[in-house]
Amino acid sequence: MTSPRATQILSDVIDGAPDGAELPQRLVVACALGVPVTWAGLALVTEHGPGAMLAATDGPAAVLDELQFTLGEGPCIDSYATGRPVLHPDLKRSGPGRWPGFAMGALQAGVQAAFAFPLRVGAIKFGTLDLYRDEVGALSDDSLREALFFADAATQLLLHLHAEHPPDALDPGWLSKGANRSEVHQATGMISVQAGVGLREALLLLRARAFAAERSVAAVARDVVERVLRFDSDIGHAPGSPQGGAAW
Repeated sequence: MTSPRATQILSDVIDGAPDGAELPQRLVVACALGVPVTWAGLALVTEHGPGAMLAATDGPAAVLDELQFTLGEGPCIDSYATGRPVLHPDLKRSGPGRWPGFAMGALQAGVQAAFAFPLRVGAIKFGTLDLYRDEVGALSDDSLREALFFADAATQLLLHLHAEHPPDALDPGWLSKGANRSEVHQATGMISVQAGVGLREALLLLRARAFAAERSVAAVARDVVERVLRFDSDIGHAPGSPQGGAAW
């Protein structure tokens, strides 16, 4: 059941914004001001990783979403997997041992603390609210409670938008990001056949290739779908080597 505070947050976000496509962005901005944190993002997540960044404040929030998808690690991934908040108030101290790649990228982007909250209804999980700070520090009890209220509000907002708005009524940015992720899943299926491995292993090969080539997962997936790049059945080679990802 939605709390009265989450209902109030939704009311404040919706007030004066009749276009539903603007609401996720309004919510993350309100969250960054109200918790408080420096940056905030709202991401869809699937069992394969982040699905799309629906909204993000200015700053590194959107970049960190892409980084987590590429590496397959980070607070967003863990929060979705466990269905529990993931709180790291000192990323430099606790991050490298848990998420070495993500922690390095986040710290380079100026992020010192990261907090992720699952968006879920019962056992159904479909996203995370990701919060970042540019300085070390835990959320106070009141701030943590407010973050949980914002996660509740975000959950209800996404359910409402999914039920009330056809895809072509939403922000085109949502559609392009979703298309990128669809391309990734299509490429994963192709790699699975080419390399003779399961879908999970195929996604790992795709991520490894993207990481080794210093490209986004979406860009490498596009090469696979367009048959510019393929993964040979001989997967004993590193995915970044010519044998592990030869030209078509």
